[in-house]
Amino acid sequence: MKMQKTYQAKPGEVLRGWQHFDAEGVVLGRMAARIALLLQGKHHGRYTPHVDTGDFVIVTNAEKVAMSGRKWEQRVHRHHTGFMGGLMEITADDMRTKHPARVIELAVRRMMPKTRMGRAMLKKLKIYAGPDHPHGAQQPVAVDTAPFKSVA
Repeated sequence: MKMQKTYQAKPGEVLRGWQHFDAEGVVLGRMAARIALLLQGKHHGRYTPHVDTGDFVIVTNAEKVAMSGRKWEQRVHRHHTGFMGGLMEITADDMRTKHPARVIELAVRRMMPKTRMGRAMLKKLKIYAGPDHPHGAQQPVAVDTAPFKSVA
């Protein structure tokens, strides 16, 4: 009887690719879900849950990302400073003007596993506000963002 063996990726033999997203006019949630999938490596046949098999992801034009409806004004991000009365609130629109990369980073971070490996995977995400990035030597593959564009 012929037995099939399940492939288990080893940390030393993982070859990581580089993917490039142009976020201009792309809906944030759809793009963040795809980026989380790429960072975890679930798009590969060699995916192994206990090994980081994901690719590096570069996102450019972070300030031009889109959200449907009135989410730029209605979505509020909160964090606490740790001091009395230290609840800080900022709308997504204000965050886009002050820290454009942070809007995408928060969306992707919340879709990743909340473990040590999830934090390590998140370090492979490179976000830039403008159209330029310093990773040309890695020859990133451009991801088709047409399916992620807003209909309206």
